[in-house]
Amino acid sequence: MSSQTVRIPRRQWLQGAMAALLCLSNVTAFAAPPQTDRTLKVIAPWEVAGLEPSKSGFVFARLQIAETLVEVDDRGQLVGGLARSWAASPDGLEWRFTLRPGARFHDQSPVTPEAVAASLQRALAQPGLLRNAGVRQIQAAADAVVLRLDKPFSTLPAFLSHASTLVLAPAAYAADGTVRQLIGSGPYQVSALRPPQSLQTRRFDGYDGARPAIAAVDYLAVGRAETRGMMASSGQADLVYTHDPVRYASLQQARGLKLHLQPIPRTLYLKVNAGHKLMSDLRVRQAMSLAIDRPAIAQSLLRAPQAAATQLFAPILAEWHVPTLSPLTQDLPRARALLREAGWQPGADGLLRNAQGQPFKVTLRTFSDRPELPPMASAIQAQFKAVGIDLAVSITNSGEIPAGHQDGTLELALLARNHGLVPDPLGSLIQDFGPRGGDWGAMGWHSAQVSQSIDTMSRAVDPRRRSALRGAIATVLQAELPVIPVAWSVHSMTASERLTGVSVDPLERSYRISRMGWAR
Repeated sequence: MSSQTVRIPRRQWLQGAMAALLCLSNVTAFAAPPQTDRTLKVIAPWEVAGLEPSKSGFVFARLQIAETLVEVDDRGQLVGGLARSWAASPDGLEWRFTLRPGARFHDQSPVTPEAVAASLQRALAQPGLLRNAGVRQIQAAADAVVLRLDKPFSTLPAFLSHASTLVLAPAAYAADGTVRQLIGSGPYQVSALRPPQSLQTRRFDGYDGARPAIAAVDYLAVGRAETRGMMASSGQADLVYTHDPVRYASLQQARGLKLHLQPIPRTLYLKVNAGHKLMSDLRVRQAMSLAIDRPAIAQSLLRAPQAAATQLFAPILAEWHVPTLSPLTQDLPRARALLREAGWQPGADGLLRNAQGQPFKVTLRTFSDRPELPPMASAIQAQFKAVGIDLAVSITNSGEIPAGHQDGTLELALLARNHGLVPDPLGSLIQDFGPRGGDWGAMGWHSAQVSQSIDTMSRAVDPRRRSALRGAIATVLQAELPVIPVAWSVHSMTASERLTGVSVDPLERSYRISRMGWAR
């Protein structure tokens, strides 16, 4: 590929649906394709925030445009990606990743150790997971890439499966190091791109793996859940990801459509500013947790009674889920008693005030990209009011949560955290519960025990030792509630019956388009 067009042609399918869906959405939509059109239409809520893998890499990975050194199978086990094998030195300070022979980038240049090392060096300099791995040096060897560490880190291969470490070709970068073209090595290459909404790909015939049956893909980011549901049920898209649970029944009845539901290691929880003067008292955080009716939320809003979270990690994460933990439950009398102990008394209006007359009023931020979050926020608002907490709900964009963490203005947030984006959840824990907390994790809270356990676990290789450390971490998080789990997540996707070979990735890493074909 000599050049990359960063534009969207005026295709018929982009124009035809605009009028039909104008009442439902302000985003560009696309019309039902004719039977002779062999382009796969994919809809998801996730925008393309530019070309930088640290920001949009998860979209590029799901569309199989670029690859990481390490991949993950359906059981969460690490398998070869661009690296066919890897091994650590006896002291754990050096890792050698031997590359897959024959791999090529979309500009036909070979995937060399030098190209991979340069791409990873750039990833290391960007905000992202790799910074937490203690990597000191990345070098090219004869047929491999060598990473040297400051201290042993047994989870390094799992970190190198994260989308922020996608490997791009040397020609992808401008002189200043910014990404100017998205040139990966996956089975699909970019044919047109218009951030933040649209991305088009075509099959890369130089791919060294199996040749995909799907020749072309059009991806469109659609933020409103009702629009995505309409486009699925009306046949205007072939694959649609993340549906509102209230639409499950109607989607199951839609002709020519199959609804796929898959439990995934994602938890919906309240991110608490534990440094806030109203919520720094552990008794207050415990009372907030005790006010939440998780089974009712799971049943009425998620249509999945089993999704009520009794702890942070879902049963699907068997190594991290601790059955012996005392489960999170609703107990309104106990919640009110804890609030009284913390100095809060209900006024004539039923709302809490402290001895200085200050009301217990906080604002919760959430976003509508995940359609279950706003109604869940409303339910929590009502449940908090039952114990006297005045909760305001702000529906904003997801970027306001990390921004509020950074500038200190965030009080509460309701979000969804996928602990499977790195196959070892230790990756997300390092980001979320380190000494300074994390954009999507703790705020104003730190545990020396958790930090020490995470650090020890990152070096430990003995399974029994790692199991004990996992239990210790989960126990502290359950007791101190820097985040308050509400529900475990079920991933939803609809697929046209025109397709064969459709499956849902339980780790949300890939849309698996290269495995699909046309039924007719």
